[in-house]
Amino acid sequence: MTVDAEVAAILDALNAGFPKVETMAGAQARAAIRARLVLPDQPEPVAEVIERVVPGPGSDLPVRIYRPAVTSDADVPIVVFAHGGGFVFCDLDTHDGICRAMANGVGAIVVSVDYRLAPESRWPAAAEDVYAVVAWVAEHGQELGGDTGRIVVAGDSAGGNLAAVTALIARDRGGPALAAQLLLYPVIAADFETDSYREFATGYFNTRAAMQWYWDQYVAVEDRDHPHASPLRAELAGLPPAVVVTAGCDPLCSEGDAYAKALAAEGVPVNHRRYDGAIHGFMTMGMLALARTAQKQAWADLRELLDPAR
Repeated sequence: MTVDAEVAAILDALNAGFPKVETMAGAQARAAIRARLVLPDQPEPVAEVIERVVPGPGSDLPVRIYRPAVTSDADVPIVVFAHGGGFVFCDLDTHDGICRAMANGVGAIVVSVDYRLAPESRWPAAAEDVYAVVAWVAEHGQELGGDTGRIVVAGDSAGGNLAAVTALIARDRGGPALAAQLLLYPVIAADFETDSYREFATGYFNTRAAMQWYWDQYVAVEDRDHPHASPLRAELAGLPPAVVVTAGCDPLCSEGDAYAKALAAEGVPVNHRRYDGAIHGFMTMGMLALARTAQKQAWADLRELLDPAR
């Protein structure tokens, strides 16, 4: 498979610059990733950013709430977003840019969740945290100016796993009702022998070794087939409509593709966008035209699910 030309131009630098997390302890990896973070001098403007905490199952959870710069709706949809980072690292700051873009692009309030991280907090802590924030939003969303009839759960990479699992938990516990799920190159199953894992094990930014390490930090081997760890093992009927984005040159591509297909097979409306020349994480790489294209399409796909008349 041919890598997108813009991606190819930066791929060597990406590969060289990303730390070999599989050689580190969780705290070391977290510090190494944080040290690489460069925040923009002028982030994309939104109407308002609010920092607060909400009750969680283990402790209060920090969240960052973004209001879109422009909206014509009195009550706007609410997206609860779980950041990626292998369940081990990243935070509200690392995904500030994509949350701002999502708020403006979808025309929604975005609630970004600072969930508990592994290995200090192992499965299912992170998923339960995201679910707790969804439950809080269902109860308090109107106070934010949001429409609690249009709650979305979203995430990228490991956060895509947490979003998919949260949709399962909400269905199985009888609520809150979700209008949609947005899964960006999600972690879906602990199977390291898929076609994409074999083809893109090394040299494409995300690696098989790193993914195996992430799973080791988060979920014990004996629990990995549980549907709240590997959503591909779940009964999928009755889940909310989904937008699924996969990257063709990503070890996770096969499982993301399989999940989109499995959802559709169970009658769940799915809009699956596969970007064959893309690598894992590309939608947060704002310098890429492909990232901007994929973001614009994902926001449009989600708007259509939330308001088909638009």
